[in-house]
Amino acid sequence: MTQKEYGKLVKDLSPASPMKKDCLFAFLVGGLICTIGQLLINGYSALGLGKEDASCAASMSLVALSALFTGLSLYDNLAKHAGAGTLVPITGFANAIAAPAIEFKTEGFILGVGAKMFTIAGPVIVYGVSASVVYGLIYWITTLF
Repeated sequence: MTQKEYGKLVKDLSPASPMKKDCLFAFLVGGLICTIGQLLINGYSALGLGKEDASCAASMSLVALSALFTGLSLYDNLAKHAGAGTLVPITGFANAIAAPAIEFKTEGFILGVGAKMFTIAGPVIVYGVSASVVYGLIYWITTLF
């Protein structure tokens, strides 16, 4: 069987992806998560926090909710239907850290939770910090002259 024949066979046997429905759910769920974030900011502002503090508190709340929902296996169920909509950066990142930690908790706190927690998110953290240092140096050098 050639690669072309195999590709045709796979295409014929694969179920059709409901692209429009998937995109709509991703858009709606991602928008809902962002709306919840904005509602949290508004709520914290109404409690007397400044704009920066309210934004920080809302971010922390979204991370905590995402980790809680991951631990209760609700985040995965939501992701099955919403797809990429659950990857709104802060909630998706919290899920990426919490999910491996929960999955490997039977291996203990050091080799399980501690070691596996950053399996997925570790490279993101390393390259994010490295890129910020490089960009900071470039900015600093360009402001010297």
